[in-house]
Amino acid sequence: MGKWIIPLVIVVCAAVLVGFSVHSVPAGHTGVVTRFGAVDENGLDEGLHFVVPFVTKVIDINNQVLKAEVASSSASKDLQTVDSTVALNYRVPNKNAPSIYKNIGYDFENVVIVPAIQEAVKSVTAQYTAEELITSRQTVGEEMKQAITEKIAAYGFSTESLNIVDFQFSEEFNAAIEAKQTAQQNALKAEQDLARIKIEAEQKVAQAEAEAESYRLKSQELTEELIKMAMIDKWDGQLPKVVSDGGNLFDLDSILTGSNSSSAVQGE
Repeated sequence: MGKWIIPLVIVVCAAVLVGFSVHSVPAGHTGVVTRFGAVDENGLDEGLHFVVPFVTKVIDINNQVLKAEVASSSASKDLQTVDSTVALNYRVPNKNAPSIYKNIGYDFENVVIVPAIQEAVKSVTAQYTAEELITSRQTVGEEMKQAITEKIAAYGFSTESLNIVDFQFSEEFNAAIEAKQTAQQNALKAEQDLARIKIEAEQKVAQAEAEAESYRLKSQELTEELIKMAMIDKWDGQLPKVVSDGGNLFDLDSILTGSNSSSAVQGE
């Protein structure tokens, strides 16, 4: 039994050494190598790697897109309190992983990313009124992203995208915004009502003018008929005895009785 102890110990030690000598870097990560605490400038790509046990240590840094969602409170240009929630998508580039770990450490999000977001949010928010933060939300987000990118790029991080998740304002401001919207809606309704009344008035004027013209024409026709009727009423039923065509005079009695005497008298 004793003769197997030494070989067994050797096998166990060898297995332990092999286990400590192999490191697997996960997909989407960079292996940062340290030897006696000193960081190697060259990182390890994903996959299996042999390392010197008890001398070399490998720390896996995630190179995939990371998300930092930060809530902060700041003041707008018009001194309104604004509670913002901003989500930043960022990455640790493969080539920058060793220097980031060396200069910042593994907790780089709380050390660099979160403070950078808070600083950018406060800086940009102070440039806009509370109402402008609502109406110019896209522009505000772009300026925040630019400010954050400039800040964290100095440490080796890259920015993918930024999203303003939420803006929260005081109850007083929300009430003021609601009152303003109500006033605008009432003003718009009044303007529409005024336009409608104007159109209706124009229509009534046009209708009145048309009715007046119709009445005038009817009055004119009626006047002509009355004149004719008056003339008929005043006529005694007798035709004039003599008529003229401008050159000759005609005796109507002679014409009607068929007299042979001269019925036409030449004008002088």
